[in-house]
Amino acid sequence: MITSLMKIDAMNRRQIPFHRAPVGEAEAQAVASALLSGWLTMGTETVKFEQAFAVYVGTKHAIAVSSCTAALHLALEAVGIQPGDEVLLPTLTFAATAEVVKYLGARPVLVDSEPIYFNLDPKDAERRVTTKTRAMIPVHFAGHPCDMEALLGLANDKRLSLVEDAAHAVPARYGGRMIGGFGRATAFSFYATKTLTTGEGGMVTTNDDQIEERVRVMRLHGLSRDAWKRYSDQGSWRYDIRDVGFKYNFTDPQAAMGLVQLAKCDSMHRKREAIATQYSSRLATLDTYRIPRVSDGVQTAWHLYFVLVEEKTLRIGRDEVISELQERGVQTSVHFIPLHLHSYYRNKFGFKPGDFPIAEDYARRCVSLPIYPDMSKEEVGYVVGCLEEIAHDFRR
Repeated sequence: MITSLMKIDAMNRRQIPFHRAPVGEAEAQAVASALLSGWLTMGTETVKFEQAFAVYVGTKHAIAVSSCTAALHLALEAVGIQPGDEVLLPTLTFAATAEVVKYLGARPVLVDSEPIYFNLDPKDAERRVTTKTRAMIPVHFAGHPCDMEALLGLANDKRLSLVEDAAHAVPARYGGRMIGGFGRATAFSFYATKTLTTGEGGMVTTNDDQIEERVRVMRLHGLSRDAWKRYSDQGSWRYDIRDVGFKYNFTDPQAAMGLVQLAKCDSMHRKREAIATQYSSRLATLDTYRIPRVSDGVQTAWHLYFVLVEEKTLRIGRDEVISELQERGVQTSVHFIPLHLHSYYRNKFGFKPGDFPIAEDYARRCVSLPIYPDMSKEEVGYVVGCLEEIAHDFRR
């Protein structure tokens, strides 16, 4: 039943972008200060950001890197993934989660989603464990924490290293604890669209001293731990190459911006939560869209707010709903096309439609709606009004 149908005509249409980065004068001043300091790459600001982030998520260590992809790569390398190993991960994820496994010569083993929150299904994961399985990468999809109790139990039983993909999960909580310290290592993203942004960038968090040491060395060419200081008054021109590493370091201007973002992370989350509540309270009255669910005992980061098009009640499918929203000025996205449907994975591993039915059903029907801290109530109301109008015009 449509309770507040608003007719969207050419005169009152708006333009609602899918994302607006929540950055302003404070971030600009912090970045400018870092630039004017004369130290442009990884330095003391990066150290401050790492320390503050570790405190925020409640882990012993945090190591800033150039992206979440880099964080995942370094974390898997640090836990000892070798060529020929197998790593479990969801098919419903972005390319990076699987490609880092291939970087190390290992095999990504795809897993279906569970049907409520669309995170990695622990039961399906267990069915896919072999004698070659060495690790598992759960993805906290859309910012909703995975079932960590079940996944940690599986990891312990099968002696698997758990590396969390928390690209969506600042600040998510499971059982009262912040995501970031459940597995052996956790990878975060600070990409432009994320809940905390530095433009580009990522972070590895861990409570394991050996993993921390390995990640710090390998993020900068395998050089000795404090080699980045060699151009400062604290450093020396001498350094040692301990292993063949990577160019994955962070920069101080990014860190300066990150410190500002971190200080307002909780307030930005409250705004996202309020937007999600506004969406859900209105859309729950419609039988044309399924709204996201939130498990008891967790805090979702609300990185994404998605709806699923209910094909039994609408005469049009997801693609047409996106087109109708776009005509009304509402930009949306799709998260994600499952990995097994992409040509590389079909050609390399022989996957075909139907192999992962839960993820495929989700991906066929999902629409990610705009959600960002400075989105106004009027803008949210406009998006909902457009969805109501579509529901009215195309009802079966």
